Amino acid sequence: MAARAHLQRLLPVIDEALRTAGLKLDQINSIAVHNMPGLVGALLVGVSAAKMLALALEVPLVAVNHIESHVYACRLAAGRDIFPCVGLVVSGGPHYPFSLSRGRAFRASGRDRGRCRRRGVRQGGEPARARLSGRPGRGARGGQRQSARLRFPRSFLHDRRLDFSFSGLKTAVRYALAGVGARKVEPPPPGPFRADLAASFQEAVVEVLTAKCRQALRKTRLNRLAVGGGVAANGRLRSSLEEMAKQEQAELFIPPLRLCTDNAAMAAVAVEKWRLQQWAAPDLDAIPTVM
Repeated sequence: MAARAHLQRLLPVIDEALRTAGLKLDQINSIAVHNMPGLVGALLVGVSAAKMLALALEVPLVAVNHIESHVYACRLAAGRDIFPCVGLVVSGGPHYPFSLSRGRAFRASGRDRGRCRRRGVRQGGEPARARLSGRPGRGARGGQRQSARLRFPRSFLHDRRLDFSFSGLKTAVRYALAGVGARKVEPPPPGPFRADLAASFQEAVVEVLTAKCRQALRKTRLNRLAVGGGVAANGRLRSSLEEMAKQEQAELFIPPLRLCTDNAAMAAVAVEKWRLQQWAAPDLDAIPTVM
């Protein structure tokens, strides 16, 4: 479905972008495309179109990493150079910590060793869970502030590696809902327990992410932290990172909500590669996983 949607909308979007910019195709001096990671069908549509355009226009091709682009959204929002810095991409799937050098090289410093899809808890996704959880000092939906009274595991919290694993958290939530050995898990009905469950889940994730960011800052001896990805819109995570950055005397860069989720402006990281003349090969391929 995603690949078909790309096929249907790619040319109209290109046409709209050119009209908005007041440009024609023959005025374009390079073509950039996200080629990794993501859904391979959707990536193939974009990569194929980009390669065709680069060949037809006889201009260089620039390959862009979708994960790196999320960090670059912080640069866009800041309006100034933020490198070198530690970068963290946190989304509904994996989480990737990076350290970024002055040469705009993205070096992976850790990886997500276990995803947590949050089935049975995620009713409508991240925004719904945040509303259920409430925020410290503010009321949750329904006027009652919810507490993180369920103690869920914090995997890798004290590990030297800058790695994450939330698969144990997923299992803990499952056990809290249905006990050990249950084959079917149903979402809890609306009420205090459901809200406390969401708050407890959120707090476990936020504590680990904040601790790993602190660890990364100290390990790299950098004093700037850039955080991107859809979950970077979470208010509890933002407030926790703000407090940690203040304690570490580090600058924190988080883009506005409109630049946290996937968006075309993220591809502006291609400008940095264009300046360095880091061109992609004509046989560029789509890569669904992070290298």
